[in-house]
Amino acid sequence: MAELESLHFSVGILGISGGSLLLLVNNYGSSPDKDFIPHTALGVLLLIIAALLAYSGVRRSLSQSQLFSSVCLTVSALWCGSGLVYLLVGEGLVGTTELRSSLVPGLAAFTLAFLILATVSVLQKEVVMLIISLSISLACGHQIAGLCSPGFGQSATAACYLLVTLVGAYFGCGRLLYFITQGRVEAPGTGLRRRTGCQGSGVCNDVVPVGLVMNLLSASVIACPVLAVVPQLAPGHVPWLWTAAVFQLVVCVLSYRSMDSLTATFYGFTSILRFAEGYSALLTAFSIHPSSPIPFPVVFAVLFFILALFSCQKSLAESLYQLFYVAYTIALAAQPSLSFQSGAQGVQAAIFVVSAVMLLVTSYNNVSANRIPTGEGVFKALVTRVSGLTLHPHDRHSQAPYLGYSRYADAEVLGHACSVLAVFSITASMGDRAPLGVLVLPWAVVAGGVLQLLVGSVAFSRGKTLESMAFVLYGVMWSIWGLTRYGGLYGDTQGFNLAVGIISFLLFNSLVTVGALFLNVAWVVYAATFHLIIISFLLDAMRALPYGYDIGVSIVFGLMSFYCFLSGLFSLTFLTPQLPLGRALVRLSGTGGGGGGGGGGRDICLHVHARKATAVHQIAEIMKSGGICGMPTDTVYVLVAACNRPDAVEKAYKCKQQAQDRPMSLWVSSINQLEPVRSLLSALLWDFMSAAWPSSISMVIARGPWMEMFGLGESAKHIGTPQSIAIRNPNCAVATHLINLVGPIAVTSANPTGEADTTHHNQVYAKLGDKVDGVLCDGPSPENIASTVVDCTKIDSGHIGFFRVGLIPKSQVLQIFEEVQKRHSHGQINPGFESDLTEPDPNPNLTDPQRNTEEDNTESTKSSTVPPPTQSPANIDTSTLATQP
Repeated sequence: MAELESLHFSVGILGISGGSLLLLVNNYGSSPDKDFIPHTALGVLLLIIAALLAYSGVRRSLSQSQLFSSVCLTVSALWCGSGLVYLLVGEGLVGTTELRSSLVPGLAAFTLAFLILATVSVLQKEVVMLIISLSISLACGHQIAGLCSPGFGQSATAACYLLVTLVGAYFGCGRLLYFITQGRVEAPGTGLRRRTGCQGSGVCNDVVPVGLVMNLLSASVIACPVLAVVPQLAPGHVPWLWTAAVFQLVVCVLSYRSMDSLTATFYGFTSILRFAEGYSALLTAFSIHPSSPIPFPVVFAVLFFILALFSCQKSLAESLYQLFYVAYTIALAAQPSLSFQSGAQGVQAAIFVVSAVMLLVTSYNNVSANRIPTGEGVFKALVTRVSGLTLHPHDRHSQAPYLGYSRYADAEVLGHACSVLAVFSITASMGDRAPLGVLVLPWAVVAGGVLQLLVGSVAFSRGKTLESMAFVLYGVMWSIWGLTRYGGLYGDTQGFNLAVGIISFLLFNSLVTVGALFLNVAWVVYAATFHLIIISFLLDAMRALPYGYDIGVSIVFGLMSFYCFLSGLFSLTFLTPQLPLGRALVRLSGTGGGGGGGGGGRDICLHVHARKATAVHQIAEIMKSGGICGMPTDTVYVLVAACNRPDAVEKAYKCKQQAQDRPMSLWVSSINQLEPVRSLLSALLWDFMSAAWPSSISMVIARGPWMEMFGLGESAKHIGTPQSIAIRNPNCAVATHLINLVGPIAVTSANPTGEADTTHHNQVYAKLGDKVDGVLCDGPSPENIASTVVDCTKIDSGHIGFFRVGLIPKSQVLQIFEEVQKRHSHGQINPGFESDLTEPDPNPNLTDPQRNTEEDNTESTKSSTVPPPTQSPANIDTSTLATQP
């Protein structure tokens, strides 16, 4: 893992070095009269490098790096925004004379942002990040000077980028060398420091500084006209605003990965504002003065205010910061036309200052063990004094989904909030105005469309199939309706053709409404009221919309969405009280609860998170009491029972509805669990097991009386065949820990006979949830390939065969066996068998009858000697392997 992180680090650093080299050459080679690299080419190259840096920053953020992900994503945003500006100028969409006014607001924001990141780097003694951040900050400052006074500052800008190029090349190549040599060679001074911040603070979100930088960027663009830095908001500012919007969507998604739903919701909201600001600036190129429905900014202010109240649980500083956006949306509502001027610009100037302070505090707290106080415990202290209020625990497992595992936090709060925003944005009557003149397009398409598609994807990853389908359906509907009616595409298409398309959405939503009957009351009402919204679209398409109907149903759906928004926030914050969503109106016998909160179904069996030690102990106690459980392994999921509970083994065998030729296998946590029967196994077999395990190798060995020592009793007939059994020591920490607690276990694949292997705990739960007593949940299997099954029944003759080649390749198994054979040929025999060489065989009839039996059995045709001269797949009978994971 360290080597992989080193690769991401080297890619990011070398990307910064390469982009700096590009700007270095351009600044040194350009003159006031002529640019060395054409604007179009420069813009395209910067966009390519920005995409590479964004990838590296996201990957390092997922591995919870320190300052690197913030610096990398910030540089990516800088070059993405400036690259787009250069591209627009090069293509003539923005005049050359407007290059200064287009670049200066963005460069000013990044000058301050990199200066703050450099300050944090000094405090944390991060030399590389200090040099890169400070140099780019100075480069942006000198570039502003060069734009204000032609010919001034270009050499200084190039010198700053030269320093970044040299330092980045050295450290990037150093980390790349570390990766190539797998950590054996490390250049001096290129080591990575481990994380020291966020210790014990529950949820740690490394990408928040990037979101704050984007707020700083948009605030700079909006507030610059107030300071007379630029004349007014213009099309040249759109790249900066939309870059901020896209990066805040990235922050939103990564915040869900960090299990931080409140932060993800906030940056989802701000990304909507960024898209709207950019859209408003874009319309000025067409001499269109946009207007907005008055209720919309007011509703947005209410949503920001409620989110700020619930954000107190994280910190008072974050809550107060979000109140500035309440003031901003109120200022927008007070404007006669939504032009993002006047009072809104003044509020954005305040947001610029506050965002800079929050960036400094948040960046420092993310990397330092000595945190700056932000009022984190105040809300908790107040709640504990109020009877009837119980806070929801906040850690990475506090938002575990119904089946116990997901990489993402719950996103339904943002989904319902976006429904509120989208529906209240269409309460404005267009009248005779041009559709683009009503500022509904970004609200409906971005809030109702893009973000709901994002929420639907997150819901799907959490196993919420119905909710995911609903959000995706509504996102598609809002996007299409917004683009057609408010994007100028509506035209004269009203009539039957348009109505047919809307009727299809009605049918799909009818299925969602029926499915919601099995979920809870709130979702039934939510889907049913959206049905009314689609009917209003249909009536409008048919030119038969009654006056006021669309506004009425919009308010009804908006209020229902608002209730679900509040309920979601209460669920994230409090264990009690919670706003009820109701129980399922229809239940099917034998089914469990759904993925939505408040579902009324009962749990079929216990499902717990495999990464918790207490959960593994719970499953172990169930198995010790005679229960059977589903368990993750190094390959696919399996069904397990304790060998010392014959009743459990019998139950596991019957629950699979197995045929007689589908036996179970025996698993141990280590070869030490076979110590009681070691004297009954050959020396070569024992050493081969020691060398090959733990791994995804199952060994088929001769059956013998030694199996009685495991307490299988009569259920031993279900383990293997009358002649042989399969035994394995898995290379899986969870599985071996569980077997350590329980003892040797009987194992079969966790799927009904004849079906494919299960590769996710959801599949185990769906296929066998009503037949097992517990499922240990660990998400998708690391591998979708079963184990390699080796025939060791004739190992004493120096030969092994293969029933199935699975995860471990045949060559690797043969290499292990060859090394064991060489040790035996040189007399290096396992000391545990030395006494057996001089003593008579205590079980002379142990192997010979078995061999005689195997010669008459078709199993003799299943394996091949090593090396096999020819082997036809048709000669291999895999009937005994169908259930070997």
